[in-house]
Amino acid sequence: MFGTVVVGVGIAGLARIRDLMNPMPSSPSEHLKLVGFVSRRSFGNINEAKQISLEDALRSKEIHAAFISTENKSHEETIRMFLEAGKHVLVEYPMALSAKAARELWNMAEQKGKVLHVEHIELLTEEYKQLKKEVAGKDLVKGTLHFTGSVLDENKAGFPAFSGIARLTWLIDLFGDLTVTAATREQQKDKNYSRMTVHFLTANK
Repeated sequence: MFGTVVVGVGIAGLARIRDLMNPMPSSPSEHLKLVGFVSRRSFGNINEAKQISLEDALRSKEIHAAFISTENKSHEETIRMFLEAGKHVLVEYPMALSAKAARELWNMAEQKGKVLHVEHIELLTEEYKQLKKEVAGKDLVKGTLHFTGSVLDENKAGFPAFSGIARLTWLIDLFGDLTVTAATREQQKDKNYSRMTVHFLTANK
């Protein structure tokens, strides 16, 4: 069995704990053992999963891999700690708040012979797979992708483009490399409203 720890127990972290404790039959998850979870908040246990300290998770010889599901800002530091401790890492997107930091982490993982995987679970859903089939072989002439959500804490989530990076990953996976041609941001702080609009061109314009 491959020992794992979940770091962060927001929506994504709780889903990881649930899936690791109840793996689908004959799936690779059956070979993973959840040793515990790490959180700044005190929970005790969650569905029989026990809370452990970050220090214990880093030191434990029973833990081989970490699933990082914290806020964006802390991803880089947490990845670095687990790689330095000799653990494999799976992290929710984005891996870091800068391309420079991401490259450093990739290099660090390679030097240590560890897997560093950035997860975008939406690309594995049946709905997305169907969308990919529908656009296969077609030329994109023009399109709009609009999504909404709650206003994020920029100190934790990073610049607004990072809250939309999942959708950017969709577009690149569907249509190849993109070039940013324009980007605007509108804010109405009194209404707790923020909107970012970005225009892209595909490789064939």
